[in-house]
Amino acid sequence: MLNNKSIVITSIFAPTKAIQRFSQLDGYQLIVAGDKKTPADWKSPNTVYLSVEDQEKLGFRLNSKLPFNHYGRKMMGYLYAIRSGATVIIDTDDDNIPYDEWDFPATQGEFLTSAKDLGFVNIYKNFSDLPIWPRGFPLDLITSEKSTLDTSKLTTTSSKVGIWQGLADGDPDVDAIYRLTNNTECFFNDHAPIVLSKGTLCPFNSQNTAIYRELFPLLYMPAYVTFRFTDILRGLIAQPIMWLYGYHLGFTKATVIQERNPHDYLKDFESEIPCYLYPNKVIEVVSNCINAERSVSDNLYAAYVGLRENKIVTSEEIELLELWLQDIAEYL
Repeated sequence: MLNNKSIVITSIFAPTKAIQRFSQLDGYQLIVAGDKKTPADWKSPNTVYLSVEDQEKLGFRLNSKLPFNHYGRKMMGYLYAIRSGATVIIDTDDDNIPYDEWDFPATQGEFLTSAKDLGFVNIYKNFSDLPIWPRGFPLDLITSEKSTLDTSKLTTTSSKVGIWQGLADGDPDVDAIYRLTNNTECFFNDHAPIVLSKGTLCPFNSQNTAIYRELFPLLYMPAYVTFRFTDILRGLIAQPIMWLYGYHLGFTKATVIQERNPHDYLKDFESEIPCYLYPNKVIEVVSNCINAERSVSDNLYAAYVGLRENKIVTSEEIELLELWLQDIAEYL
């Protein structure tokens, strides 16, 4: 039986410094899902390594349609953790090195909290003075004062947080436009956690993110959209669904430093085009498809059906999602 807290990574590289550090943390089980490009001799202490062959033996339906050489392979790690009784899953990457104080706040407590219904806000501006924004943030709001949370108007409120996004120092998760036009290294300020109220949202990624068991269906990583859109789309879909059950998204100061794997910024830009075109549409479609009388899983499915009708995802995505939902239904 695994620990209640699982860290899940997928990697095509030999064990990195980040993996070495995560494997040494007490109270966490590190799970690494391999892929066809992963070195055949991959091995790390205190780590559950799932090779392609191991993943096939797990018997999850998802594996029959999940692409290889794809970031979505980490879903096999999620399923392994869920089946093993995890109550919290930490989503991260093999180039995010945890600081000594790496951790996440509790799922419920008194936190600085935004007002409701502010639409998209650029949370990076609350943790940095740089002209910086998260990947997936609507481009037309980058220079808008309306998208900046006024810190003086945050109130300390009792909140139930279903997903915590920890920031990343060094080379944080920004889009290709930032990297091609500025690319200033960023070390975020040591600010208290901030929770976003219902109707106030911000893109979040899969690089340093804690998700609690009640929301595990929302871990689904779309595998038939572009690579740079996959976790952003997941985060956009998740937020309106979370609100139905009283859960909120929270952001913490940077608790990892990213030593980023090599990227081609122009290829990133091409892959990010849906991130630039669809954020507002995704929120509109999802919000119109869901209701509080359904389960998290049923609302997730309804959201994707709506996105397919609006040609943001394909029928292949729906087919893969159905397998994911069948697999997790056995353990949640």
